Amino acid sequence: MPALIDIRRRIRSVKSTQQITKAMKMVSAAKLRRAQEAMFAARPYARKMMEVLNGVASRATPDAHPLLQERGHEKVLLVVITGDKGLCGAFNANIIRTAARFLADRKDGAVELSLVGRKGRDFFRRRAVKVRSERAGAFQPLRYETARALAQELTLAFTSGEADQVFLVYNEFKSVIQQRLVIDRLLPIERHAVRLQEPGLDYLYEPEPAGIFATLLPKHVEVQVWKALLESQAAEHGARMTSMDAATNNASEMIDRLTLYMNKVRQAAITKEIIEVVSGAGAPS
Repeated sequence: MPALIDIRRRIRSVKSTQQITKAMKMVSAAKLRRAQEAMFAARPYARKMMEVLNGVASRATPDAHPLLQERGHEKVLLVVITGDKGLCGAFNANIIRTAARFLADRKDGAVELSLVGRKGRDFFRRRAVKVRSERAGAFQPLRYETARALAQELTLAFTSGEADQVFLVYNEFKSVIQQRLVIDRLLPIERHAVRLQEPGLDYLYEPEPAGIFATLLPKHVEVQVWKALLESQAAEHGARMTSMDAATNNASEMIDRLTLYMNKVRQAAITKEIIEVVSGAGAPS
């Protein structure tokens, strides 16, 4: 049976850990609010950008711009967006597992990785995979310039023929306790059919569609990358907040169990001393 001093030391240790997890939960809650504001502000813009793009691209031929051209799927570039830090439950593990499954399903093709976040970089650095670029610390803090630089890199890889397809894998923020794993095809840009309100209705473009594509399509890639980074950042803070809340509750339960056990040990020691005193008093002199 452990000594009382050991149990008290364990209780103090758990209480110290509980204070840390509680503080981390509060910090994550504050960061989550800011991340949500940025994410909710970006969602309508990205959605409207997609609608405008579909309206223009659906009436154009695939060779109207290089970013619309379908070229097969032999060379694939996968952008893996993870966090820079841990203590957020299965947030990073789910992304890494999904990326690894993506690689396993495409053994016949050439797949390169572009890694955003320290956790993904640390994992795939020890694996036999081809890594095109690494961006550790991209969320410290997250800036639009990071999304622009990544979008330009991906666009250049696609237009130069080094990649036939570009995919993004990330966690989409649904709520504080829920994230959704997403694999989006970024390039080539998909041309969705648009239902016209009136048959035969079309638009007059100023400037010409080629000029619109030259400006709109690269901007669209930037916006979609920015949206994915914001979604991942908000999802990470939500996952960490939930994980730290669960850790704080577990620490409270552990403290209660240890306190109860300490009281039992102390009572057993007192009872033992009483029995020894009584036994000693009743012994013949």
